[in-house]
Amino acid sequence: MEDNIFDKIHEVDLKETMETSYIDYAMSVIAARALPDVRDGLKPVQRRVLYSMIELNNGPDKPHRKCARIVGDTMGKYHPHGDSSIYGALVNMAQDWSTRYPLVDGHGNFGSVDGDGAAAMRYTEARLSKISMEMLADINKDTVDFVPNFDETEKEPSVLPSRFPNLLVNGTSGIAVGMATNIPPHNLREVIGAVVKIIDNRVEEDRDTSIDEILDIVKGPDFPTGAEILGTSGINEAYRTGRGKIRVRSVTNIESMANGKNRIVVTELPFMVNKARLIEKIAELAKDKRIDGITHIADESSREGMRINIELRKDVNPNVILNQLYKHTQLQDTFGVIMLALVNNEPRVLNLLDMLKYYLRHQEDVVTRRTKYELNKAEERAHILKGLLIALDNIDRVIEIIRGSANVQDAKASLIEEFALDDVQAQAIVDMRLRALTGLERDKIEKEYAELMSRIEYLKEILADEKKLLGVIKEEITLISDKYGDDRRTKIGYDEFDINMEDLIPVSDTVITMTHLGYIKRMTPDNFRSQNRGGKGIKGMQTLDEDFIEEIFMSTTHNYLMFFTSFGRVYRMKAYEIPEAGRTARGTAIINLLHLQPGEKISAVIPIKEWNDDAYLVMATKNGVIKKTPMSDYNNIRKTGLQAIVLRDDDELIEVKVTDGERKIILVTENGMSICFDEKDIRITGRVSMGVIGIKLDEGDEVVAMQLDIQGEYLLIVSENGLGKRTLISEFHPQNRNGKGLKCYKITEKTGKVIGAKAVNEDDEIMMITNEGIVIRTDCASISVLKRITSGVKLMHVDSENGIKVANIAKVREQVRADQEEQVESDEENPSDGM
Repeated sequence: MEDNIFDKIHEVDLKETMETSYIDYAMSVIAARALPDVRDGLKPVQRRVLYSMIELNNGPDKPHRKCARIVGDTMGKYHPHGDSSIYGALVNMAQDWSTRYPLVDGHGNFGSVDGDGAAAMRYTEARLSKISMEMLADINKDTVDFVPNFDETEKEPSVLPSRFPNLLVNGTSGIAVGMATNIPPHNLREVIGAVVKIIDNRVEEDRDTSIDEILDIVKGPDFPTGAEILGTSGINEAYRTGRGKIRVRSVTNIESMANGKNRIVVTELPFMVNKARLIEKIAELAKDKRIDGITHIADESSREGMRINIELRKDVNPNVILNQLYKHTQLQDTFGVIMLALVNNEPRVLNLLDMLKYYLRHQEDVVTRRTKYELNKAEERAHILKGLLIALDNIDRVIEIIRGSANVQDAKASLIEEFALDDVQAQAIVDMRLRALTGLERDKIEKEYAELMSRIEYLKEILADEKKLLGVIKEEITLISDKYGDDRRTKIGYDEFDINMEDLIPVSDTVITMTHLGYIKRMTPDNFRSQNRGGKGIKGMQTLDEDFIEEIFMSTTHNYLMFFTSFGRVYRMKAYEIPEAGRTARGTAIINLLHLQPGEKISAVIPIKEWNDDAYLVMATKNGVIKKTPMSDYNNIRKTGLQAIVLRDDDELIEVKVTDGERKIILVTENGMSICFDEKDIRITGRVSMGVIGIKLDEGDEVVAMQLDIQGEYLLIVSENGLGKRTLISEFHPQNRNGKGLKCYKITEKTGKVIGAKAVNEDDEIMMITNEGIVIRTDCASISVLKRITSGVKLMHVDSENGIKVANIAKVREQVRADQEEQVESDEENPSDGM
């Protein structure tokens, strides 16, 4: 007995055995478990689940089946690796926050974005989703190879037909041995658009497609949870090389609360971020005082959408807190792209164009095989119909042969011999029913035969012409795009470190508006048409209670905007960084864009095209202080802002102008006083200084406007009750700085106080805005020219008895008006109807 035991012991080299076994295991994991096939984008377990479901007739038009049944069928027939891995794959394909276009329609508890697991498979039910039927379309038409299953009792597909590019559309992630893949999901319309571009270039121009052409169509990943991608450099690197890092940021909003506090509201999270764990992390940071200023966190998510409410203390800067959250939590995350997939069962890192080309090659193979299958079936049927038509042409002789035959075999033999038929045709004739002898049935057979011959000719054309084959593919995937495509969920945002982003923004004129409560937006100038003087205007913005438009000006998208605040600080950003919105939209709170201090408000905004060493910034304050500083002193403005002017406690900045040092300056007060003096009277001071007295004010008066003499021939002055006038600037005689000035407007109960003044020319246009957000655009030529000490004429109808007043005025720039020429409304009866 002992001899027998020792006979069975074999000495082996442990190192060599371990190496061999480990390599076998590694290759099994790589090729048959963790990595997707480049053709259908599925791992083996996913492919087997979908195929099991179609075998169970578990389509979208059938009732849901218990997941336990689906898992059992998959494990018993194709995937002998345990039920948990199969059910995990099934659940993942059903979760709309994990899969961009879910392939499984789940019924029951399939988990949540908070990281909750799905219920046990005995409780949940599932069926194929509508789009997954496109993955399995024509699988029974010899479109793909079938291979034996693990015990060779069944056949399973080695790949699915995949009528849309699932690898890119739904993405995938997997960890193999020594390698991993992490392909982000994409928008169906964009990916199919890229495939169509490759087809069009081959069919119409007989050329290959460059990756730059594809990048114009596929903008970037499109995650099921939305969020925002920062910049395009990471996307470009990933698409060109197959590897890259994409920074993804949550969609957040800073909202003002009734008690003066602010809150950060999160509505979209980066892909694969666990919401519950994120909230726990924020609470932990707040508790440990690593982020100081958070008073309350609440998950207010519902069926309508995600909402995380983070309330802040009154004295903290919400932007600072938000940046700390981006830094320390997954509110901002990095998606590491590794576009690794199996090509001919070998793992390869592919760029975007390679993936699309391999997919298209797969589709060419699928459609070719399907066409051959359909051609074969059509020819077989046509062959039978041809025999039936021969029989019908000789029906009397056929009946005679069949009646005179001893059995079916003899009848078939006689038919074959007499009419030169084959066995299949003869069998069809003897199986033919008597109803086929009617004229209607004969017509049906002849019509079917004619249609089949036409179909055979068409199928042969597809097989003979590659361009026609590509046309069929294009037509079919375009239908899928139209049927299942949707809009992008993930926005491509700007990244301050991404120098390429600005090149993507076209230079165009734009209107910037900002409200008293700090809501800002960007619009195209053609949102407004001209109206006659005295019109009521159009609705310019949906404002909140007690809010009104305070700033409106023209700029271009690439100009810098310098924001001067009530605290005497200055911030800077590009015009295109302000979110664009419709005419009636409220806009974005400025605290979402600038790092304002608590209680700090924007008091002046100026567009800057370039930094000029010979130019100056002249600033005027409410209390009549004037300051001149070289523009170059403001060249490097941090995100947190710079001190622009030192102010007294009761003072604030009201206006800023760019000058060349040779101008005359006009100050206008709300009580109708004005002063004009030479800019050279103001000594140049540094950035952190206070300035000098520009005008001596009476008690209760304050400066409302500062203008330069070169800005126009006339000074247009408007009062809060909608009256105004033009006065020649030559009537404003120069004086010395630090005087009381001259009367420039006659204040009455009818006019109300002066709210603004603009230097204009005859052909200029102005916009006037009320505190309810009504905007009117008027030609200056239609406004009367009057002397200095007058009240003016009605420019805009306002209901002053109900507290409606003109809040601000702005001049429309000449170059914008030349580019955006619009027809002046001339409806005398009802000028308010004009847009």
